[in-house]
Amino acid sequence: MFHNILVCIDGSSHSDRALTEAIDLADAQNARLTLLTSVASPPYWASTPMTAAGIEPLAAECAQPAQEALSAAVDRVPASIPLTKVLSQEPIRDALTEQLQTGRHDLLVMGSRGRRALSASLLGSVSHYALNHSPIPVLVIHAEATEEHDAGDEAALTPAAAAPPTQT
Repeated sequence: MFHNILVCIDGSSHSDRALTEAIDLADAQNARLTLLTSVASPPYWASTPMTAAGIEPLAAECAQPAQEALSAAVDRVPASIPLTKVLSQEPIRDALTEQLQTGRHDLLVMGSRGRRALSASLLGSVSHYALNHSPIPVLVIHAEATEEHDAGDEAALTPAAAAPPTQT
């Protein structure tokens, strides 16, 4: 039985699907939901002495999508489910680690774009990170095959799939 479910959200379709599953679980088990999102930081290369004046407005712009995603997620949670919301200024991996270390949560629910192993290792994957570092069970909800599917990943791993079979 789960009492406090942590859900990572970012406004993407796979994150929305994860939230739907977490709401269903919380409703069925009378559990609390904690919604976690993180503000994307301006890229490191933008932080130079010459661009310092532009960083503050850029940082504020980066916060808006995270606030909107959190607000939209909060609106989806029924009033009957206890809710905590966390908007972190830390990178998502750090924010997630911090939440997991509190010991308050007994399930982590998150979406995954469904990247193949090669692209996940090159681009990084928060769900892959969570699976390898979480002290609690992790429920990963994959995106639909037609949603945000990166055909380039599949073709890179299976070159034969990119070309139609030849007949003799």
